[in-house]
Amino acid sequence: MKKFFYAAIATLALGVSAEAATIKVGVIGPFSGPFALQGKNFKAGIDAYMAVNGAKAGDNDVEIIYRDVPQADPAQSKALAQELIVKEGVQYLAGFYFTPDAMAATPILQQGNVPMVVMNAATSAIVTKSPYVVRTSFTTWQTSTPIAQVAKDSGVDKVITVVSDYGPGVDAENAFKAAFEKAGGNVVEAIRMPLSTNDFSPIMQRIKDSGAGAVFAFLPSGPTTLGFVKAYNQNGLKTAGIQIFAPGDLTQESDLPALGESAAGMQTTFHYAVSHDSPENKAFVEAATKAIGNPAELSFPAVGAYDGMHVIYKMIEATGGEQDAKKAVEAVKGLAWTSPRGPVSIDAESRHITQNIYLREVVKGPDGAYINKEIKTFERQGDPGLAAVK
Repeated sequence: MKKFFYAAIATLALGVSAEAATIKVGVIGPFSGPFALQGKNFKAGIDAYMAVNGAKAGDNDVEIIYRDVPQADPAQSKALAQELIVKEGVQYLAGFYFTPDAMAATPILQQGNVPMVVMNAATSAIVTKSPYVVRTSFTTWQTSTPIAQVAKDSGVDKVITVVSDYGPGVDAENAFKAAFEKAGGNVVEAIRMPLSTNDFSPIMQRIKDSGAGAVFAFLPSGPTTLGFVKAYNQNGLKTAGIQIFAPGDLTQESDLPALGESAAGMQTTFHYAVSHDSPENKAFVEAATKAIGNPAELSFPAVGAYDGMHVIYKMIEATGGEQDAKKAVEAVKGLAWTSPRGPVSIDAESRHITQNIYLREVVKGPDGAYINKEIKTFERQGDPGLAAVK
C-alpha cells in the first residue's frame, strides 16, 4: 500500500504543470466536534482572503478542498493528507489545528512535492520536520516567553505551571520556566494534564496547596480553556488573590461572552487580538465577519488562515502554477507584509513567522462587550523554541 502511495504521488507530481487551470489547496482541520469553531475560523479566514483578493493567484484559479479531523488524530490526518494528494491532486496542504496532526503529515511532503502551510499548530519542532513546512500562526514558545517577564514585573516570585500534556503544552511550560527563572522567579511545581481533562477542580486544589502566588496555564483553545477559566473562578482562586498568566489561547474572543466578568482583568500575551487597531485589521474583521456570520465567533485561527492564503498565493505566483514545492517554499523565505495582526515576515532560515507579540488585558469595549485590549507590544519576536529543538 505504501509503495502504491509513493508511486502515485510521484507520478502525480510529475504530471502537474503550468497548464493546469485550477490549483487545489487541501485544508485539514476540525470542522465538526468540540473544536468545530476553530475549523470555522480557518474557513472564515480563507474565505475572507479570497473575497478581498479574488479566487485567482496569478493566472490560476484557486480551489479549496476541506477535510475534517474533529480532534487530534495523527493517523487520520496523515490518511487524509495522502488522500488529498493522490485522489484530489492538491498542490498545497494547509490548516492543521493540532500539532500531532501536522507532525503526522510532514513525512509525505517531499515525496508528494507538496508544501505545507501551518495555520495554527504551535509546537516549535514542526518546521524542523520537513523543509517544505511554512508556518503563519505562532508557537507557544513565542507567545509564552513574554508573559514570564510580565508575571515577574507584577511582583510574583513563585509560580505553578499547569499545561495540557502534548507538544504545545510542553513547549509552553518550558518557555515560561526558562524566561521566569532567568528573570529571578521560581517555578514551584509543574503539572501536565491529559488533553482529555475536563474536571479541573483537583487541579485547582493543587494550585492552592502549592503556595504559589500565580499560575501559568496553557490549554488548547476551545471547550478546555473555557472550562479551566470557569474552574479557576468557581474554586476561589481569583478571590484568593492567585493570579493567572497565560498565552492568549486562554481568552480567545469567542469565549469572552461566556466568561464575562470572570475574565475581567486577565492578562495574556498573544500574536493577535480582534480589537487590534489598524486599517488592515479593520478590513480583515469586516470580511471575516461576513464569512463567519456571527462576529462573536471570530478568533485567532482566522488570521493564521488569512495570512496562510497570502503565502500560498505568493507560492502559486512564483511557480507560475507548476507543482514545485522546493521553488514555492524558496519564494516565500524572507517574505514580509503587513498582516491584520501587524508587521510580519517569514524567517528565511526557519520558515516560521516573525511578528509582534502583544500584552492584552480583558476589558469592556466601547459597546460593553469584553475584548482583549492590547496594552504593550513586544516587537519582532521570532521563535525562541527553535534553539531548544536544535
